Amino acid sequence: MLASVLETCSQLGSVDQGIRLRRLIPPALRKNFSLSSKLGHRARSAFPWNSLISGYADLGLYEDAVALYHQMEEDGVEPDQFTFPRVLKACAGLRSNELGEAAHRHAVRAGFGSDPFVLNALVDMYAKCGDIDKACRIFAKITHRDAARALLRGVGGLQGMLSAGTMPDPVAVAVSTILAGAPSLRLGAEIHGWVLRRGLVDDLSVGNALIGMYGGQNLPGGARSVFASMPEKDVVSWNAMIRAHRRDERALTIFRQMEDAGVEPDRVTFVSLLAACANTGLVEEGRELFAAMEERHRMKPGIEHYGCIVNLLGRAGLVEEAYETVKKMEFDGGPTVWGALLYACSLHRNVAIAEAAAAALFELEPDNAHNFELLVKVYGDAGRWEDAERVRRMIRERGLDS
Repeated sequence: MLASVLETCSQLGSVDQGIRLRRLIPPALRKNFSLSSKLGHRARSAFPWNSLISGYADLGLYEDAVALYHQMEEDGVEPDQFTFPRVLKACAGLRSNELGEAAHRHAVRAGFGSDPFVLNALVDMYAKCGDIDKACRIFAKITHRDAARALLRGVGGLQGMLSAGTMPDPVAVAVSTILAGAPSLRLGAEIHGWVLRRGLVDDLSVGNALIGMYGGQNLPGGARSVFASMPEKDVVSWNAMIRAHRRDERALTIFRQMEDAGVEPDRVTFVSLLAACANTGLVEEGRELFAAMEERHRMKPGIEHYGCIVNLLGRAGLVEEAYETVKKMEFDGGPTVWGALLYACSLHRNVAIAEAAAAALFELEPDNAHNFELLVKVYGDAGRWEDAERVRRMIRERGLDS
């Protein structure tokens, strides 16, 4: 590596930088390296500068790396997408949030603010500088595994600087953010292991995020294991458990346990419960839960709850009851409710209600081809070919057939 860096010094005509680096080489090896400034001019390409900045950063000479980056600017050499990750590494090594933010602003101005390598380096830099909130916000823009590891490395370094037994909220927030965006079980399990090693397992927000991660991967057993080990649970914990069992009748058992524990359900609780009832065909239980929102919990159903109950009734073939429920709403159903009703009509061949639902959807979502296609299906299943062709023509005229 030093050989390539010294070669770079030669290309840049930077004898003083090369001499400093050469002193790091054992005397017995120095004869293998020669430094020349024969070029007599500074390179206009970012490549040699990037190599030298990288060399300094890799050797732990972070101040020199940052100084060279500023010298690069002064000499009018435009940085590229490979410059900023190297500079940000140096800023992270210095634990200088101020320098890192300046490099971040420069990267955005240069048009590299969305580059995946730059974003990954930003996550690492902000996490190591202790700005976990900003690291999390940047992490939310990307999903690849390296970004998760970068944030974990930064959080781990921050945690090591804290007094034993103290765990700041930002660390838990960072881990929770990663878990919420974990694209695979393998990454989620890797983070779970990291949590166990770092002693974060008892943190409430991290435990809730682990339940959500296992539930999102359709592994309710993993969610149950985490839930059972948590010393403290709140409404979010119970909601995550119900959602993890959204395809399982055990969701209702968990809800009863939640009530027995004296935890008051919230609006999210009922969305998950009604969705579980729809998935498992528990019509009567769904009706009772929907009614209990107002009768027992003084909670008016929102559009998301109406969407769930219409979906539940519609899937069960109770399309007329679903339609009556929509008509009793005190506010406009919106695409969620009308879409659930139209889908139910397509399943159970109810032309009259399908036309009413489609008319509402065509007003609400004039460019959503799926609504038109569902109505075509309803007409086709009913043998009404002329009407089906009329809707197909509407699709073509609106340019929705591409």
